[in-house]
Amino acid sequence: MSGDLHDPCAVNSLVETPDCSPVEGRVVWDPIHSLWNCGMLAGALVLGPLTVGPGAVAVFVATTGAGLLLGHSVGFHRRLIHGSFKCPLWLEHMLVWVGTAVGMSGPFWMIRTHDLRDWAQRQADCHPYLAHRRPMLIDAVWQMHCRLELTHPPAFDLGRVGRDCFYRFLERTWMLQQVPIAGALYLMGGWGFVVWGVCARVSASVIGHWFVGHLAHRRGPQSWLVEGAGVQAHDVPWAAIPTMGEAWHNNHHAFPGSARIGLYRGQSDWGFRFIQGLERLGLAWDVRTPQTMGARKVLTAAER
Repeated sequence: MSGDLHDPCAVNSLVETPDCSPVEGRVVWDPIHSLWNCGMLAGALVLGPLTVGPGAVAVFVATTGAGLLLGHSVGFHRRLIHGSFKCPLWLEHMLVWVGTAVGMSGPFWMIRTHDLRDWAQRQADCHPYLAHRRPMLIDAVWQMHCRLELTHPPAFDLGRVGRDCFYRFLERTWMLQQVPIAGALYLMGGWGFVVWGVCARVSASVIGHWFVGHLAHRRGPQSWLVEGAGVQAHDVPWAAIPTMGEAWHNNHHAFPGSARIGLYRGQSDWGFRFIQGLERLGLAWDVRTPQTMGARKVLTAAER
């Protein structure tokens, strides 16, 4: 699991069973994530205007940026899920804690949700939930308040990540990770810092993650097509900086195991720059890029 293995383009945690299918299933309400997301949004909308100020906004920008860069992009996505670089376990733990503190969910849920979608989109067809195929409002409700129960789901094997005691702790307590952050922010600047550094940050991260993901599977520029995949990805250029490079999603579908996602001139990728910084410090190694991964036969150049 997570880059300790084999094929850099593989969906590492997912195990295909003989009858598994990404097509048939039903969308059901997910009360835990729905109530969490509603609570954070309500806190931001109701209390945000009452506590806004330069310091609170600065805290929002700083904590959101740090969380998305260090935790969501580098820790969760490029290290834990795709294993696109290696680093000391203590550093991986720190990055994954930051990713958990972003507030979307725990590490196991993030891996399973990501890998199920990755696998499904590579098939000839998949459920509309997994393809972001429904209109924007329906897709928003589905992705942030519901879950998909496939009729014939695949299995999952999280490997050494699933056996890691620290990750098991984070999975059980992912919502509680906001408590120490809120406490520190309160001591620094009172309730305004808490509202903007927790409620507004978590809500913006969750909604932004869904919104960019929706667009990245609907419309936008493409450099590559993946043969046989029922869902093709698109780049979302305007979101490159706020997503720390993750918005070059067409590149990511083409080279999923690459630590570098912004591949071409003008494609900002702060996540990869951070990994390069770690590499220079001796804290990251075996950093994968398309040049080190070898040719991928299922790719064809998209018409521009």
